[in-house]
Amino acid sequence: MKRNTLLQAALLTCGLSLSAASVAGGASGAMLAYTCAGCHGTNGVSTGPAGPSIAGFDYDYLVDSMHQFKAGERRSTIMTRIAKGYTDADIEAMSKFFADQKYILAAQEYDKAAAKRGGKLHKKYCNNCHEDAGTLQDPDEDTGMLGGQWRPYLSYTFADYQAGEREMGKKMKKKFKSMHKKAGDKGIADLLEFYASQK
Repeated sequence: MKRNTLLQAALLTCGLSLSAASVAGGASGAMLAYTCAGCHGTNGVSTGPAGPSIAGFDYDYLVDSMHQFKAGERRSTIMTRIAKGYTDADIEAMSKFFADQKYILAAQEYDKAAAKRGGKLHKKYCNNCHEDAGTLQDPDEDTGMLGGQWRPYLSYTFADYQAGEREMGKKMKKKFKSMHKKAGDKGIADLLEFYASQK
């Protein structure tokens, strides 16, 4: 009887130790990523027009973005509040998970003539940092992927830039100002059609 009691105590201690280790290890990046699916889609591939796909984004870009949201340095209707609930370890785990996924371009309709005009603007003003029609990131320039993102999301983002509610990098600010001076709001609309045309 005494031996059974000791064995049960030993098993209980072992079980508690394993549970504590599991909790101490935290949730996996995949588990944490499930909480993002409502806006960013399963595995970071967005199926809704207002939320960007983040699958395949650069790891450092994702980490930096989350920290900017958490600190209130980057405007968002909801991400600022959500980011505050994650630890640095959570952010790193999620970012690693999303960075390891494949970027999938959204299938959406677009205006061919406008996309052609937008392609010329992209080549002249944006391609140095947003290569391959905006589907590649340049980690050194801290750029997101534009090609294949949902048009409404990009439209909201550009509006935030123009309103000064989201900060542009120095290089982007100069290029954007030059493009807008030449092509105006129509140029922005054409550029968005070009990014929507990527398949």
